[in-house]
Amino acid sequence: MMFAHCRARPMLRALLLASVVALSAGGAASAAPIQAPAGAPAFISDRLSVEVVGAGPDVILIPGYSCSREVWRATADRLKATHRVHLVQLAGFAGEAWAHGDGPLLEPAVEALAGYVQSAGLSKPAVIGHSMGGLSALMLAQRHPEAVGRVMAVDNLPFFSALFGPQVTPATARPFADQAAQALLTQDDAALRAAQQQGAVGLARDPATRAAMVEWSLASDRQALATAIREVMTTDVRPNLAAMATPVTALYASDADGGAPAAMADALWTREYATLPGVKLIRVDGSRHFIMADQPQRFVELVDQFLAD
Repeated sequence: MMFAHCRARPMLRALLLASVVALSAGGAASAAPIQAPAGAPAFISDRLSVEVVGAGPDVILIPGYSCSREVWRATADRLKATHRVHLVQLAGFAGEAWAHGDGPLLEPAVEALAGYVQSAGLSKPAVIGHSMGGLSALMLAQRHPEAVGRVMAVDNLPFFSALFGPQVTPATARPFADQAAQALLTQDDAALRAAQQQGAVGLARDPATRAAMVEWSLASDRQALATAIREVMTTDVRPNLAAMATPVTALYASDADGGAPAAMADALWTREYATLPGVKLIRVDGSRHFIMADQPQRFVELVDQFLAD
């Protein structure tokens, strides 16, 4: 999910943990109506909201950890001429209300997505998710295969903490996940902003995306962010990959100048997706975590190919 330039594994681990702790903060709360397609019954959820644009085959776009749906705006604006695009916003992130205290975030959001697909009458939509949004897409396809036509996972692994080594398990990742969550809950706003600004450099080459990431994080709910990072770091969907029949395309980033070296990225993504039948692994060079912003033209080509398959 997130990489930093490194010469050795210990440095990689330290930088990854810094990036994790650098990703978040302050927010709101209440239920939001989802804008369903014309003719569909209203769907109310306090877990997510959805903006619908365009007409044609359905595509669901899920943003990543702490991010606004606006991370997908350029993609949606281009696709809406030929597709009906459903831009998801997860509760607790980027100013979206959060009403669940220290309760779970990831699994209820996935169930809300399944409910939305059913309520809106969508038939096997394509689902594109970035980072935690990609993990959510994989979970949705595993738990509700009837609700998903195909998945594009953008720079996310089926187990985030595999970044720290092949020996890591959800149990051994738990102390680090708790540490990251606690840091988000206790850091003051000034320190958080500084950490966000520093962490953003390793996650995107594009300056506008870096700035937006910081503001989205600062507009997020601290408890939602802490809960989400703990869950992302300890959720492992690899055991269910072998049984998946949903077609999956997994994009991953490589950047020789400040990001993941190509050989390291190749080895990691190949290892972690090894049991998923028919997975298409595609490396995008010259990019950090936010592939859609760092390599927009290449991303357009890959999305068009994914939707045409």
